[in-house]
Amino acid sequence: MEKIKSAIEAADHIPAEKKAELLELVSKIKPAISQASQTHPEHAQSIAKLVDESAQTAARKDQSREQLNKLLQKLKQSAEKFQASHPDLVAFVTEYTGFLSALGI
Repeated sequence: MEKIKSAIEAADHIPAEKKAELLELVSKIKPAISQASQTHPEHAQSIAKLVDESAQTAARKDQSREQLNKLLQKLKQSAEKFQASHPDLVAFVTEYTGFLSALGI
């Protein structure tokens, strides 16, 4: 998650207030992923990887909007498998993906 935070902080095309919101969302997702990894380690690791990839893509100034949207869709679908067992994770991922989609970068 430190790699994600560094990439977001270095993204000069994202306004400071949006960076702060994005960093807050990432900080919410981290413990939810840790909790899910106790019962579903491989699936939780996959979600963590998708969060990382989507944040890295969003942080790049020359990022592909299409690629970011595909990553966000894949992340949402992956998290939805936890709806019954880890609703907080699903809620945080939904909030995160919605934020990145609305960011319009």
